[in-house]
Amino acid sequence: MGVVDLCYIFIQLNMTGKIEIIVEGLLDKKWRDWFDGMSISYEGTNTRFSGNIKDEAHLHGILNQIRDLNLKLISVNPDESLNK
Repeated sequence: MGVVDLCYIFIQLNMTGKIEIIVEGLLDKKWRDWFDGMSISYEGTNTRFSGNIKDEAHLHGILNQIRDLNLKLISVNPDESLNK
């Protein structure tokens, strides 16, 4: 699934902009600024990004950065904990 497909799903699911992205591996928290200040946490051997996505272009930028770092994308989902 490509970046365009994920953005289409993001729009079709009517996400509020609060999302979590999980990638394989442990990415150092020093990369936080490169990902527009999204929170970085860890789940086992995976890295979890969470925060607000402003619009489709913002999501494209985050996903492009994940691609540029050659990280394996595991999931992109609404972040229910941010909706509370």
